[in-house]
Amino acid sequence: MKESLPNVCDHIQMMPAYEPVTPAEVLARRLGFASKDIIKLDANENPYAPVEAVRHALAQTHNLNRYPDPQQRALREALSQYHALPVENILAGAGADELIDLLMRLFLQPGDAVVNCPPTFGMYAFDANLQGARVVDVYRRPDFSLDLPALEAVVEKECPKLLFLASPNNPDGSLLPCAELERLLALPVVVVLDEAYVEFAAPGCTMINEVPRRSNLVVLRTFSKWAGLAGLRVGYGVFPAWMMEHLWKMKQPYNLSVAGSVAAVVSIEHADALCCFASRIVAERERFYKEVQKVPWLFPFPSQANFILCHVKGRDARTVRQRLAERGILVRYFDKPRLENSIRISIGTPDQMDALLAALLEMN
Repeated sequence: MKESLPNVCDHIQMMPAYEPVTPAEVLARRLGFASKDIIKLDANENPYAPVEAVRHALAQTHNLNRYPDPQQRALREALSQYHALPVENILAGAGADELIDLLMRLFLQPGDAVVNCPPTFGMYAFDANLQGARVVDVYRRPDFSLDLPALEAVVEKECPKLLFLASPNNPDGSLLPCAELERLLALPVVVVLDEAYVEFAAPGCTMINEVPRRSNLVVLRTFSKWAGLAGLRVGYGVFPAWMMEHLWKMKQPYNLSVAGSVAAVVSIEHADALCCFASRIVAERERFYKEVQKVPWLFPFPSQANFILCHVKGRDARTVRQRLAERGILVRYFDKPRLENSIRISIGTPDQMDALLAALLEMN
């Protein structure tokens, strides 16, 4: 008799898969390039390697055969000192993605509502779908600002558990004004503020130090962008005290690797050098924003992140992406509501951006 197997959950069968970018090595082989010749501007990664001290520290790390500290003490204490925050409010994860998933599992049962503000980071809807939650989309306006009256109406009607907001927002790079955030924090919902790109924004726009004084604010950060540690998967969050005891119960015991913890701690110790790298990226972003406006069929949006979103006018953005890829230049293509016929360009080194500009101008 044939063995009866369990059915896959209905909501998993129905949910769409997340579409990550293809690794550069894979695309290089497909396009006939050496990996070193690929200009990778499609995933908002830092074009600069981690500080030399990180590479040295990793080479000197000899306890990789041991499990990491489940309490993440060294990193949490370093973050506490760096941000002048209570260590009790800080939790690290395998990228901020893990912390998004933990928040979903902490608050959501099947059918509960989560408010999403697309276009934005796709993991909010993805993780909500994993929990069988209802994703209530409140679309941003054409300039990517929030529709505050619509958000307030949705919170009143749907009684959501969570509201996810990225500032700067991905994929357009816009900041959430403090006055608007204050208005949203007055609503009966936990507001999760994703500040993955805040190190590239204007000084003073973070809300991370507000968390201990708020009962419904969470701020997430990552070492992937600012510190160039995307391959090591290190993120962290600052949470209200009342959430922390539950998050500690839920997280995987050894979720942060030894290598990731070492790299993150050393990165904090060399924050001044990382700020210099960030300043170089910001300067290149501003230069590229001015130069790309010389391409008559591209409409770039102002950005406070390490990327620039461009609407493509009068030609097919998918074809633009493909023609650039044939030259070994990778950009992100979008064709979703509010992102129709668009490309997002991560900011690379000046030489990389010059190569991209030359390719775009040649397409004229």
